[in-house]
Amino acid sequence: MSIIYNKGGDRILSLQEPQKPQLYRDIFPYTSICRTAFDNVLLAPCPAEQMRITDTTFRDGQQARPPYTVKQVAKIFDFLHRLGGKTGLITASEFFLYSARDRKCVDVCRARGYRFPRVTSWIRATRDDLKLAHDMEFDETGMLTSVSDYHIFLKLGKTRQQAMDMYLDLARQALEWGIIPRCHFEDVTRADIYGFCLPFAQKLMELAQQSGMPVKIRLCDTMGYGVPYPGAALPRSVQRIVRTFIDEAGVPSQWLEWHGHNDFHKVLVNGVTAWLYGCGSINSTLFGFGERTGNTPLEALLIEYVSLTGDDAAADTTVLNEVAEYFEKELNYRIPFNYPFVGRDFNATSAGVHADGLVKNEEIYNIFDTEHLLGRPVPIIITDKTGRAGVAYWINSNLHLEGKAAISKKHPAVGQIYDSIMRTYEETGRTTHFSHEEMTELVQRFMPELYATEFDRMKQLAGELAANLILRLAKSTELSGLDKQACTRMDVFSKEYPFIQYLYLTDTQGSLKCAAITDPAYRKKYEALPIGYDFSQREWFKVPMQTGDLHIMDVYQSQFTNKLIITVSCAVTDENDQIIGVLGGDIQIEQLLKRASALKQEEKQGHGDEDL
Repeated sequence: MSIIYNKGGDRILSLQEPQKPQLYRDIFPYTSICRTAFDNVLLAPCPAEQMRITDTTFRDGQQARPPYTVKQVAKIFDFLHRLGGKTGLITASEFFLYSARDRKCVDVCRARGYRFPRVTSWIRATRDDLKLAHDMEFDETGMLTSVSDYHIFLKLGKTRQQAMDMYLDLARQALEWGIIPRCHFEDVTRADIYGFCLPFAQKLMELAQQSGMPVKIRLCDTMGYGVPYPGAALPRSVQRIVRTFIDEAGVPSQWLEWHGHNDFHKVLVNGVTAWLYGCGSINSTLFGFGERTGNTPLEALLIEYVSLTGDDAAADTTVLNEVAEYFEKELNYRIPFNYPFVGRDFNATSAGVHADGLVKNEEIYNIFDTEHLLGRPVPIIITDKTGRAGVAYWINSNLHLEGKAAISKKHPAVGQIYDSIMRTYEETGRTTHFSHEEMTELVQRFMPELYATEFDRMKQLAGELAANLILRLAKSTELSGLDKQACTRMDVFSKEYPFIQYLYLTDTQGSLKCAAITDPAYRKKYEALPIGYDFSQREWFKVPMQTGDLHIMDVYQSQFTNKLIITVSCAVTDENDQIIGVLGGDIQIEQLLKRASALKQEEKQGHGDEDL
């Protein structure tokens, strides 16, 4: 074996134009698990002078969940700034631009005035999309530039030369408009590195030199095929990919970024490997959210960065627990209990940590001082030595009860739970601690009021499903005229989703302009609400007019149909994001939930996707 570090290779980087696509069937047989090839070339680590983190929580991360509201995006953006934006460790966050809500999210985050993370955009490789970025005055945008023959030949139906020419034309136009292009080399770990990727990268560097502006490259491990192993061969070797772009195509480290996926459980180690071999930035999402298996977890990169550099001040890791609580409470996302750093049980052991506050040998089992670094004390373990104080502590910490909501050890139900625990030890001779599941069962039995009911969860799900539908309809350009065309669009939409019992559109004064009734049996009752009816004092109208955002009311019984319904409304805006009306819908809960799975699938398919 040989250890090679080659600065400035002598290979001729010319485009190779095969008649058939190079699919590397020896490495990617498809009917078998992909193969890892080795060619015994070893590279010495050569980290970039500055290793940085970029974020795609609002782009790739949002493809794995229902869309965030504007308010939620703003809150999460604040978290990113506090986590590592203040120091410049988290340098940028990228956004979609396609809907009015996308654009409002951009405006709200820009208005924060943070130096970092910088607000950047993501577009498809079209001139219309680039114009959208230009009109919104972005100084940097990512653009989809697929590089594997799987995409060039089989998806785009182009030759390599045609694909390269299309990408270069778009990059050239971006530079002319003063926009830094960030070319996303999608599916790079299945691409012909020397036959297409490096010649393309070299052409981009020529454009950068001519324009005097950076041209960035994001290396997208779209399918998670990358491997970090020394001696692994191209195109799967993360080390070799990074070094060839730097050493042979002349891409500066600070212009190079790695975007990984976790299909083979390697997303973090591949990202860190890219760092160690010169890649300036690693793209990530909070908690690894992302389509399919997800992206590199941002919180893991923060910890790894501090571990590699010793720069404890680069990130405020105590914010992570706050972010996790927000995701669970506000976004209703259940973080796996054993998830590193923020999972409920990640630092819990049965090592004898008791409620009397004495932490015996905590360091033996705890990875570091989690209370100091993460704001997370070692969770209490319930045993026969815990006492009533320990039971109350367990309830408050696990159910996140604070202030006036916190439970006292004097609470009668705490005494009942404690007595039940002690009887178990006395009657059975038990020697093991009570598990989280056992404690949850006891608390639910004696304090059921602390837990959300099935009805609460049903309302939450119904609200999310209904919101997605109304937001989707509100994007329709036909609604902008508040006229006959709008009424026709609403009629068609209501017939597609007949569980919407009443759909209505007002102008900015609350005057009814259009309405759709799905069940003719109730048409006469709805005649009490004729065109022109004044809804200006209704909650569903006033809130969107005040906030420009979505509004979801609580479940109630319809006075027209006697069915349980949920009312969802949102502002309708024009091309300049000015509110021109309010769209609302009364949706029958039972019928909506019967179509829950199908609606979730529709919503998932409706997102844009870099990797599709």
